[in-house]
Amino acid sequence: MTRLSLRSRIVAVAVAAIVLAVAGLGITVGVLVGRDLRGSLDQTLRDRAIEISRLSVSTPALLTAPGALTSTTGGTEVDVEVVDRHGNILASSPALGGQKLPGASLVAQALRQGVSAYADGRFAGASIRMFAAPLPEVPGPASGGAVLLGSSLGPVASTLGHVRAVIATSAIAAALLGGLLVAILTGRGLRPLRRLSTAAGEIERSGDASRRLPEGATPREIAELTGTLNAMLAALERSRETERRFLADASHELRTPLTSLRGNAAYLAKHGTDPVVLQEIEADAVRVGQLVDDLLALERAEAHDVPRAAVDLAALTAERAGRAGATLEVCAPALVWGDRVALGGALGNLIDNARLHGPERGEIVVRLEVGAGVARLSVVDEGPGIPPDQIDAAFGRFWRGSEATSTPGSGLGLAIVRATATAHHGRVEVDGSRFTLVIPIAVPGVVEAATPATGGA
Repeated sequence: MTRLSLRSRIVAVAVAAIVLAVAGLGITVGVLVGRDLRGSLDQTLRDRAIEISRLSVSTPALLTAPGALTSTTGGTEVDVEVVDRHGNILASSPALGGQKLPGASLVAQALRQGVSAYADGRFAGASIRMFAAPLPEVPGPASGGAVLLGSSLGPVASTLGHVRAVIATSAIAAALLGGLLVAILTGRGLRPLRRLSTAAGEIERSGDASRRLPEGATPREIAELTGTLNAMLAALERSRETERRFLADASHELRTPLTSLRGNAAYLAKHGTDPVVLQEIEADAVRVGQLVDDLLALERAEAHDVPRAAVDLAALTAERAGRAGATLEVCAPALVWGDRVALGGALGNLIDNARLHGPERGEIVVRLEVGAGVARLSVVDEGPGIPPDQIDAAFGRFWRGSEATSTPGSGLGLAIVRATATAHHGRVEVDGSRFTLVIPIAVPGVVEAATPATGGA
């Protein structure tokens, strides 16, 4: 099923709204006009009944005179019947031609109860409005009788028909005009979006994230959308550049040990077994394996692909510090929600970083403190620390500081630490040689049912 375009849907909604609005107006106007017309007709019948009642009092003999009951009041033809107290017709309008108006019940009510009343009926195949009223008790043949009047509802229906026709015509004209205007306005309003769509399609076909969507004199909303999309393209460009640089760095890091492995393998193939060469092959294999493991750990942390379980951070800290021979100065109880293996790897990287960049045989201190809803896991060495202007670079991939050529490791340790902290909704703080991993502590109500992760790292 083909979906309508946004422009078509807006036009359809606008036309429907106009039609509904005019239809509602037409119904309201029809009701009000009909009520007013019927009210005017009722008043005409009442006024004519009052005239006949006065005539019965002043000159009762005229009631039966020829032509006395012929009347057209305000352009409305009114048929009249005058009956005595026994219901016998004394006189009627010549237009009735001897026929009786269908208002026997109204006449009976006027004679018996002395009250006036209105009713609708059918006479000579047409709808009529009738009114019956009692006549006063005065000398004369109509004394104590009643008068019955009737007038056709045809003019009322004809007027209402004309009103409805005018309203229907107006509704159609308003809908067509409104739909045309909405189509024109939406066409102009959506023109910038079509330009954006065309430009985005060209960028998608070219695959060039360095290109940007055109910005010009557009409505504020379109300008904001253009700015947001261009910012997204800039972020994609930076991401692509980061990936490109990462691939280049990873290739460079792998090239050296792989070249050494190939050379040593060729040497062994030519000269036979050599213990020194075998040790070099083993060292290169370990270096390649460590680099691959660090790349996988970094990718996993940056993708936030970490299992969620309750982790006893105090036990993990004591275990890692003891394994690395670091001094555990403070170790407060702390329960966090995350991945024990990833957190253990991050702490191990901080300790390894302290050992590599601190003085030889210098003391490494590990502290675990809890406060303000977070656990602060710090590792401090006795070295000078990272200069403030290099802190951001230190958390990049393959950074080894000024001793890049002689420092062992993959250069991914601090990058893994920061990615792990981010994956656990935390952060890393640096103050000289103090590196602090800040992780939110677990909410008791959330982890009460969870089993603390106690498996090895």
